[in-house]
Amino acid sequence: MAQESAAKTALIIIDIQEFYYPGGSSALFEPEHAGKNAQKILERFRQKNELVVHVRHYAEKGMEIHTDVAPIEGEKVITKHQVNSFRDTDLLAYLHENKITDLVLVGMQTNMCLEAATRAGADFGFKCTVVEDACTTKDQKFGDHIVNARDVHYVALATLRAYAKITDTETFLKINNE
Repeated sequence: MAQESAAKTALIIIDIQEFYYPGGSSALFEPEHAGKNAQKILERFRQKNELVVHVRHYAEKGMEIHTDVAPIEGEKVITKHQVNSFRDTDLLAYLHENKITDLVLVGMQTNMCLEAATRAGADFGFKCTVVEDACTTKDQKFGDHIVNARDVHYVALATLRAYAKITDTETFLKINNE
């Protein structure tokens, strides 16, 4: 009788890049806070020797991955040209090659690239967790209406509850303390 294989988890760090920090071409709301929390999650994955994938969005300037979450040797780096990290990249194949079943997602922007990757990941059958305080976004404008970044962030997370478990850094680290 075959035994069911244990879940294997990967951390997907999405677009924590220089252009989203102060002085960058598309600065977000409190990216330093989100980046430091993502760094804590990354450190836990490295301690447990679990798979880490860095995704960066191609840009002419500022596309470097921020030093808080800079990849180390052996960690996969994917450069994308689309909002969705799975589209036109080898992310799905890489996760399947490594027999990944669960994804932990952090990154920028909550309502764009992070949301797209989370929805796609869930649609591809992965069990997804989003660490909400390791993500951020910026004010959004529609017509004459401006929606502040904090509200944009929480609306995206409220929607993502249909696709993922939403947690915060402290809770994630407590639960994943082994």
